[in-house]
Amino acid sequence: MRLALWVLATLALSAQPNYQYFLNGNAADVQPKPIPGYLLAGGGKDVDPAFKWFLSRANGGDALVLRASGGDAYNPYFHTLAKLDSVETIIFKNESAAREPFIAEKIRNAEAIFLAGGDQWNYIRYWRNTPIAEALNDAIRRGVPIGGTSAGLAVLGEFAFSAKHDTVTTPEALANPYDEKVDIYQGLLNIPQLTCLITDSHFAKRDRMGRLLVFLARIKKESKCSTVRGLGIDERAAVTLDPTGHAQVMGEGAAYLVQLSATPNIQPNTPATIPAMPVTAIPAGQSFQMNKWPAKTYELSVANGVVKSSKDGQYGAT
Repeated sequence: MRLALWVLATLALSAQPNYQYFLNGNAADVQPKPIPGYLLAGGGKDVDPAFKWFLSRANGGDALVLRASGGDAYNPYFHTLAKLDSVETIIFKNESAAREPFIAEKIRNAEAIFLAGGDQWNYIRYWRNTPIAEALNDAIRRGVPIGGTSAGLAVLGEFAFSAKHDTVTTPEALANPYDEKVDIYQGLLNIPQLTCLITDSHFAKRDRMGRLLVFLARIKKESKCSTVRGLGIDERAAVTLDPTGHAQVMGEGAAYLVQLSATPNIQPNTPATIPAMPVTAIPAGQSFQMNKWPAKTYELSVANGVVKSSKDGQYGAT
């Protein structure tokens, strides 16, 4: 019977014009109580221990993967890491999918929700001001663990680099902090531990520290945050975060914590100048408190589009 339910669900729902649906496991809903927590993954190869931590918080329930490209590879992978009632993947094909009652119901019934990589602009433009955004934020309030990698990581903070006009490189952002590519979106998801914060992935490998500094400068100048925070995560690294604020860096590489409190005097079509910001590099295997960041490792500032470091050799690397 369980196999029959799986086959029927796949055949009946995978051909919908607005989305694709894949199911591995039991088609019936179960309702164990999940354990809140967040998985912040930097992209590239997934970090098994971090995903095990995340999926264990589903407490044997139903895990849901949301994405706007790719396939259902997370379904069998998740089953190798944890005992779950089911793993479901929904691939959004267009904005209309965000108004499908079936998808909102799947979010309401999930005991863990994971946002895959791809293009974060799809998530923002498909989900903003829709029942999907409402359902996701309701899941956060109910204590459902939520995670993301790469593009999925990008939309977990209060602020997100939207990629509306494609990606932006560090040299482009530093040369003009108001380049149209430096587009910041606020408020898609409301995770209490990630307020006044923006994330970035593939960090050291793609030389993204400079653009993160510009993102922080824009947010500080344009928002009501007294202090804005940036969290950059390397490829093959992940940060697990529990509701108390305890964070653990797993995998390879590091996580980079950056803060900006002074309001910068940045201007359009002018290379960025940003006052000194404390940077803390947390290598894999170490932990920190998200609500009380550890002492700085070094400082970075920007003068006329050039990043300056207080410590030789310290610029987005441990």
